[in-house]
Amino acid sequence: MEHFSILDLSPVPEGASTADALAATLDLARHAEGWGYHRYWLAEHHNMAGVASAATAVVIGHVAAGTSRIRVGAGGIMLPNHAPLVIAEQFGTLATLFPGRIDLGLGRAPGTDMATARALRRHMDQADSFPQDVTELIGYLDEDHPDARVRAVPGVGTQVPIWILGSSLYGAQLAAWLGLPYAFASHFAPQMLGEALEVYRQTFRPSQWLARPYAMMGMGVCAAETDAEAALLRSSQVLAFARLRMGRPGKLPRPVADLSEVPAGMRSEVEGALSCSAVGSRATVARQIKALLDRYQPDEVMVTGMIHDPAARLRSFEIAAEVLGGLTGQAQAA
Repeated sequence: MEHFSILDLSPVPEGASTADALAATLDLARHAEGWGYHRYWLAEHHNMAGVASAATAVVIGHVAAGTSRIRVGAGGIMLPNHAPLVIAEQFGTLATLFPGRIDLGLGRAPGTDMATARALRRHMDQADSFPQDVTELIGYLDEDHPDARVRAVPGVGTQVPIWILGSSLYGAQLAAWLGLPYAFASHFAPQMLGEALEVYRQTFRPSQWLARPYAMMGMGVCAAETDAEAALLRSSQVLAFARLRMGRPGKLPRPVADLSEVPAGMRSEVEGALSCSAVGSRATVARQIKALLDRYQPDEVMVTGMIHDPAARLRSFEIAAEVLGGLTGQAQAA
């Protein structure tokens, strides 16, 4: 493993506002920079009361302006919601303002419900143009072509690093075909992680952007001073995920000792979706993270965690950084 990074959805806790959530995001990013995290990514979700990062490029600019070294990017931009030229201009502008620090991860899902997707796109084309849209976007960010009739300004020549995101074999195959780095969303959809990484690595074609495959895996982390405290803190995410799947999304719930409101079948489903996680004390989290890294051998791991209390969230990511920093050092020494 070469690096460890953070994915933040700018969660809006119960009892707090979106302004509070965005302030907590910047605070976490500043701490993460000092703790040795390599990237700080934000995700595009819409029509969700518990997520404050819908205007993802704007929040990326806010975080990049408030930090000095850490890479900041999208994990990801849901490209079907946007014209490639618009994204090229947005991220070309970010790359111009913050040279060498901006990443652009691209996803194929809508990042919301279908009614909101229609409101975003104004029309719903049934054709899957994602590969073509990715290629078009790359072209806008590449070196200038004298015969190009449409240019992204800013954007052209910035060559913002583009990642393909996914939770199935589709993204793995596309990333390998295009010779791009690949990030798997195993923090909420781990079922095909092993197979997707194998497909990506075996079918990767070197490109002008990448000579060898580079794979990142997502991982949930909830760390605290004791296993019991971590389990309590994690109940917020379990409850939020269950409510979302039951059609009752909302702000990030306060932690609860009793999760009986979640039916047994739904609880099992949620635990399966969140199974690529490390939850517990420092020693417990270290053991669980090491087991996942040994099994999947990612080039980079991106951790995420939905914790209601901002101070507890900071402490969780601090513990994770201590653990991951030690594991990264061990890997480099080996």
